[in-house]
Amino acid sequence: MTEFELLTAADARALNYSASLATRRVFPDAAALAGLARFDEDFPQQGLPAEQTLALLDEAGSPATTASNGPNYFGFVIGASLPVASAAERLMIAWDQCASGWDNSPVSATLEQLAGRWLLEVLDLPRESAVGFGTSATACTLSCLVTARRELLQRQGWDVDQEGLTGAPEISVVVSALTHITVKKALRVLGFGLRHLQVVPVNHRGQIDATCLPPLDERTILCLQAGEVNTGEFDDFATIIPVANAAGAWVHVDGAFGLWARASGLKSLTAGVELADSWTTDGHKWLNTPYDCAMAICRHPAALATAMNADAVYSVAAQDAQKNLTLEFSRRPRGIPVWAALRTLGRDGVAAMVERHCELARDISAGLQTAGYDVLNRVMINQVLFRTKDDAHTQRVREALQASGEAWFAGTVWKGQVALRISVSSWKTEKHHAEKLVELLSRLYQQTLLQEE
Repeated sequence: MTEFELLTAADARALNYSASLATRRVFPDAAALAGLARFDEDFPQQGLPAEQTLALLDEAGSPATTASNGPNYFGFVIGASLPVASAAERLMIAWDQCASGWDNSPVSATLEQLAGRWLLEVLDLPRESAVGFGTSATACTLSCLVTARRELLQRQGWDVDQEGLTGAPEISVVVSALTHITVKKALRVLGFGLRHLQVVPVNHRGQIDATCLPPLDERTILCLQAGEVNTGEFDDFATIIPVANAAGAWVHVDGAFGLWARASGLKSLTAGVELADSWTTDGHKWLNTPYDCAMAICRHPAALATAMNADAVYSVAAQDAQKNLTLEFSRRPRGIPVWAALRTLGRDGVAAMVERHCELARDISAGLQTAGYDVLNRVMINQVLFRTKDDAHTQRVREALQASGEAWFAGTVWKGQVALRISVSSWKTEKHHAEKLVELLSRLYQQTLLQEE
């Protein structure tokens, strides 16, 4: 099989898979999971035909996928890939570009620079900011927090690049009691130590309690949230950030999905977030791009570019080259699907998608309450947090839902109690899918009650 024939066959299999998403189980059944045993082979001495490898991948792999690219997946704020983003990704893979800077790939440098500019416009963040396209919100948070610590130490006269951290002025970190695990992970990797973080309590909605903030100064990194992962709530940026700015602290905002509310009629929820020093957000959530695409945004472009600089004698690039804004030197041009999505949706399209998802979340919330569920949040954006009469029953509903294959979402814990969380973020999810989900959950509520008798 020639290269062209193999790629054509892969495209045909991919298209067949995509066509099945509307009707396939959202989580694989036992037979599909058992089929994964076909991959358990000895490492071959002689290579096997490429067409056989492709066939095995499709025949044993496709049935065992989670249909997160379909309309009935409501877990973990994962959007389906927009057709144009997927198409751009396929062409980008064919290009096989090392998108470190202009010299390696002029087209990648051009499109990622444009995507960054459009991103700042649609999110209405300071236009002078630098935008680095990283692998994930975790990696981008790491880049932003490295930059924050380096910049604060530099303002104290300490050159961390040359001297390291031994003997450096202490940098304190203030976080919410509900700060996301990716922020904690980045802080751990950077050696801050979780026991040394200053943890601020939250109110009943999951927002950081501004009245409990510790004293902030020019050696403080303050981490806030745009979209708490369970309730979807936003910290009070308009109150908190000016206080931090006046103290000389660095403010970082974790906005993996909630920051996209700023691109819609719900922008008022994010009032004051533009006053921060850095932000992170994901493309695969509300922009519905493929995975491996997140953004580190920094108001201080020189600070980010200096902290992430990867120039070498054999490879010198502009300050705003992506290898100087992200963790990776050799990298794929992951900003291209972002450019394709933004160009195709436009400002109105992004707003319409975000607003539609929020409306569907409100509809689901109303339907669940009618069915007897207790909705625990005020459904500000696309998150619905709910439970039944007790932990055991809530758990049974989740298990029954996931076993049905008709939809999927995960469980969580809220205020010490078992809860369930629905995230509406796929461009494929429409009103009839939301209605079908409510009908399914209504039925499961009654069925699991009968099981108790």
